[in-house]
Amino acid sequence: MAVNTSPEAPLPVGEVSRMIGGWIDRLGAVWVEGQITQLSRRPGAGVVFLTLRDPSYDISVSVTCYRQVFDAVADVVGEGARVVVLAKPEWYAPRGQLSLRAAEIKPVGVGELLARLEQLKKALGAEGLFAADRKKPLPFLPQLIGLVCGRASAAERDVLENARHRWPAVRFEVRNVPVQGVHAVPQVVQAVKELDALDDVDVIIVARGGGSVEDLLPFSDEQLVRTVAGCRTPVVSAIGHEPDHPLLDYVADLRASTPTDAAKKVVPDVGEELERVRMLRDRARRCAAAFVEREERGLAHALGRPAMQDPHRMIDERADHVAALLDRGRRTLRHLLDRADSELTHTHARVVALSPAATLRRGYAVLQRADGHVVRDPAEVTAGEDLRARVAEGEFTVKVGE
Repeated sequence: MAVNTSPEAPLPVGEVSRMIGGWIDRLGAVWVEGQITQLSRRPGAGVVFLTLRDPSYDISVSVTCYRQVFDAVADVVGEGARVVVLAKPEWYAPRGQLSLRAAEIKPVGVGELLARLEQLKKALGAEGLFAADRKKPLPFLPQLIGLVCGRASAAERDVLENARHRWPAVRFEVRNVPVQGVHAVPQVVQAVKELDALDDVDVIIVARGGGSVEDLLPFSDEQLVRTVAGCRTPVVSAIGHEPDHPLLDYVADLRASTPTDAAKKVVPDVGEELERVRMLRDRARRCAAAFVEREERGLAHALGRPAMQDPHRMIDERADHVAALLDRGRRTLRHLLDRADSELTHTHARVVALSPAATLRRGYAVLQRADGHVVRDPAEVTAGEDLRARVAEGEFTVKVGE
């Protein structure tokens, strides 16, 4: 519970330590899992001292137990082993130290480790960290490769020698870290983060040789898996041998069966690339030669056609045809004009023959009254009326008699 204090009414250190001890006592016994990092078994001592560490979060706590508790598992438990401990938290008030008093210690077997790894794999897979669409493609020719591996390890030698043999100009940014044990996870995570922050690094290889399930356990750590999932730089996992599958293999952008295989997959072989360039050049030449040859055959075929050999022949043939059509058109037009002229002559003759002038020339006359009205009936005129008589050669005036 909260304690009321002030600068005027502070609590003594001893009282604070006593209160902390009281709160811790209320927690009771708990099962704790961790990795043994330090183990002290003094001859003749009735108490065994060890340090239990959580490699994922880089947190340690001291553990004490009676010798008989530890002797029950002494044959299978040592430094670096993962164990579960039934312990009660204790607070040592004079020094203000927290420790665990272990009443029972159980080693974590391989079967249990594999079962927990499978559960973690399913949980991370459900989050989508292993999805194929998250995988980033590797560059064709990386200029600078980040390498995380053990110091002077066979994995480092395999990667460097094979990569430089394949492409001598390739460069590496190496981070040597522990690849097993309690310090492996935080240092591997830190190395991956450092390399990912470098803009010049094109790809990161995390490499380690083979080992037991316990040896490879750091590369299945959740913190490392999430770190790799958040990298912007492509990451290649090269852990152990072909049968080994730590969780890092599933989250990495590419999984290599061995460190040597990683070098082969990340760095192209200069000899193979030169041969590929030569083959592509030869193929391009063959394609270009075949294209030119095909076009030459097409051109020769086109030039062999009669129209190309005698280009004026078609024009001459068309000219004769145009001349024939022109002559035919002229004849047809002349015939139409002649027929129209004949019809016009006949029509004109008929019109002339039927015209009033022709009638007058035959001796007839047309009588018109003073208003120009033509006289057609004797009843239309009166005695003594002057009429105008129109004949073929002119007109004159006549008077109507009684």
